[in-house]
Amino acid sequence: MQTITDAEQLNQLKANGAVFILFGGESCAVCKSLKPKLDSVISQRLPRMQSVYIDCGLSPDICAQYGVFSLPVVKSYIEGMLLAEDSGSFSIEPLMQKIERSYSIWLGT
Repeated sequence: MQTITDAEQLNQLKANGAVFILFGGESCAVCKSLKPKLDSVISQRLPRMQSVYIDCGLSPDICAQYGVFSLPVVKSYIEGMLLAEDSGSFSIEPLMQKIERSYSIWLGT
């Protein structure tokens, strides 16, 4: 999972393909626990989707721009369109199922 601190870089990723974003923070234990799990699931099930991490302590402007005011928050986009988002306490499997439907259409499979 690539860490991004530049809003323009994030906007380019969103506009030009599939991207999964985890908004987290250094003091968020849930975020630290989710990060490797999400990274693994995405790389296995959604190989053409990039996964990125935004540390809201390092990039509060990006988090505010995306309406992130509590942690963790996840958002996924394909070509700039929001597919799914979740926050707080959530299950990975239902989130992946929501994303996979749109992802498979995007790939044409």
